[in-house]
Amino acid sequence: MAQYIMNGGSPLVGEVAIGGAKNAALGILAAAIMTDEDVYIENLPDVKDINVMLEAIKAIGASVERLDRHSVRINASEVKDVLVDDEFIRKIRASYYFIGALLGKYKSAEVALPGGCNIGSRPIDLHLKGFKALGAEIDIESGRVKAHAIDLVAADIYLDTVSVGATINIMMAASLAEGRTVIENAAKEPHIVDVANFLNSMGADIKGAGTDVIRINGVKSLHGSRYSIIPDQIEAGTFMCAAAITRGDITVKNIIPKHMEAISAKLMEMGCEVVEFDDAIRVIAKNNQKSTNIKTLPYPGFPTDMQPQITTALALATGSSLVVESIFENRFKYVDELARMGTNIKVEGNTAMVIGVAKLRGAALKAPDLRAGAALVLAGLAAEGQTTVDDIKYIKRGYEDFEGKLVSLGADIREVDSEAEARKFIIKVV
Repeated sequence: MAQYIMNGGSPLVGEVAIGGAKNAALGILAAAIMTDEDVYIENLPDVKDINVMLEAIKAIGASVERLDRHSVRINASEVKDVLVDDEFIRKIRASYYFIGALLGKYKSAEVALPGGCNIGSRPIDLHLKGFKALGAEIDIESGRVKAHAIDLVAADIYLDTVSVGATINIMMAASLAEGRTVIENAAKEPHIVDVANFLNSMGADIKGAGTDVIRINGVKSLHGSRYSIIPDQIEAGTFMCAAAITRGDITVKNIIPKHMEAISAKLMEMGCEVVEFDDAIRVIAKNNQKSTNIKTLPYPGFPTDMQPQITTALALATGSSLVVESIFENRFKYVDELARMGTNIKVEGNTAMVIGVAKLRGAALKAPDLRAGAALVLAGLAAEGQTTVDDIKYIKRGYEDFEGKLVSLGADIREVDSEAEARKFIIKVV
């Protein structure tokens, strides 16, 4: 089983370039099958979830051509099937985007129920509510969602809770519905705006993305497009926290600083120096970083996907911090792993009390999910001695060349596939 093995204790210093936003790319790839013309997508992250989506698009008969590592051409004119189901697509959350895309274009979809990281309940009832409001009949059989409609007709849809996935899914289906659809209490995340902009580049008529009311005037068909995906907010935030955790100095490049405001604000509260440029942010950590309180909220609040990384930073800050997780109920599983390193964190319900410690010690760890896995790696790079992180398949779902980018910042880290390789690395670095 592949693992990361690292020797910590050195600050991470330098510049790192951020790739395309995984969460935007997943919705955009699904939307790309909504036209019969060529679609060119650039700044595509080369991560496992993206590659699974591309294989699923191929499987239903579309043409998928990788132009280079970060660019793809998709042509869905020869799609022969509205069934999306295999052992891989069932393991990622974004499989549900095929429902909105196929239902919009073909008025029919049969898609495996989604998987993804086990960080808590993520029902798709709001997605189904939206599809039903547009006139679709929905059945769930054999682990699949079956959606069919004679015609899709616009509707006013109120989301009971803010949902990124439901907002994107309904937006896709409504783009090819008859009439004007209004989504109220819509999610406002940057990747909502990016998917809307992509659909508009294909001829859709969507207004209000990025606000809590989105209005979609349905069109008869969509056309081809060339589109570049926005930078990944969470990858950028992870490297910003890497500076704080390792007491380093990192410039995060090729980003949209506006998207990072909640993260920047908390790092500044902790005492880090945060310098903003047009398309970059520099985070300079301090030795005497202090505690602060965090509550995860929908955008523009503090992102739930950054909660493990900021909690790890707080574990090394002076004083007591409270971290409240308001999005997912099972996102503190990594705390038991951090405890092996000497942290002082107590979890009750959706709240963690973090009492900062002076240092961490290396340990053998397991990544419980994507973002927690990245946080554990950063903890290992700050710890005294050697740390191993198993189950790095989770990390590879959302971070492109994570190891390589860390090495470029001075990290002593390597991916190994066997105990024998790990022993060689240990002998080499002792």
